Amino acid sequence: MSRIGRRMGPLKFIILALVAAVGMAPAAAQDKRIALSFDDIPRFPGAFMTPDERTVTLIEALKEAGVEQAAFFVTTGNLDEDYGRNGEARIRAYVEAGHVIANHSRSHSHLSDTTVAGYVADLDQAEAWLDGRPGQRRWYRFPYLDEGHDVERRDAVRDALRQRGLSNGYVTVDNYDWAIDDLVRKALADKREIDLRALGDFYAETAVEAADFYDRIARETLGRSPAHVFLLHETDLNALFIVDVVAALQADGWQIITIDEAYRDPIAQTEPDTLVLGGGRVSALAAVAGRDRKDLFYARNSEAELARLFEDRVIVKRDR
Repeated sequence: MSRIGRRMGPLKFIILALVAAVGMAPAAAQDKRIALSFDDIPRFPGAFMTPDERTVTLIEALKEAGVEQAAFFVTTGNLDEDYGRNGEARIRAYVEAGHVIANHSRSHSHLSDTTVAGYVADLDQAEAWLDGRPGQRRWYRFPYLDEGHDVERRDAVRDALRQRGLSNGYVTVDNYDWAIDDLVRKALADKREIDLRALGDFYAETAVEAADFYDRIARETLGRSPAHVFLLHETDLNALFIVDVVAALQADGWQIITIDEAYRDPIAQTEPDTLVLGGGRVSALAAVAGRDRKDLFYARNSEAELARLFEDRVIVKRDR
């Protein structure tokens, strides 16, 4: 038996018991509930807006959509980039609009490619910048959802977070919105025409399908629908279409909740003993329960699949 297999032995039964307990926790009906979170703040310019314009537009869009509170995970090293100028004011504007901020590292590095000491020092720098600021929450979100490619590295950083009073700012619904945004930027840079209405419809459909995919895994694994956390990014795509995404989610039976409520769900107290962590907490708990990892990732969380669909549905074809 492998070293990981030996370690998983007794601990796996503990985690499975936790999964069962979480599944039996009372859920106010089986309503679908989801909170929004945005990564990589302040982010580089997009295809349509400057960073300042995007912040104003996104704040207004969230208000229009009725989103009371979302989380913005800050990558503090971005403030040193040219596009990070005025970034502190933009971060403050999100908080003044009722949203909260948390740690997404300083340099947005993969844990799998970094020493534990270097990685922890990096997140400490980001936490020092955030410390005491209005709207701060003591959550840490792993860049790329990368919690390490080996148990020792994973557990060392988990221990470091606990020692600092930081909780894992996990997601339950993984979503490649950033890849769609990249496709838009590339298409416009290549002087290709896109159908904006089709883009909004495609993105909203993709978001709802992702939420339903992970909720289905949760119900099969936990016996209930937890309070979900949606992974998004501070992109022009979201500034333009978050109203459509929220409307599509609500039409599909989803209730938008605050991020504070979402992180009070019992699954926030679990630490899945698995290395299948890149798809979020629901897929990780399902992996611990024995699900095949190939069944735990949404099909459109693939750059190749999104590029194919984008070409077919969003790029305008003209008869020559």
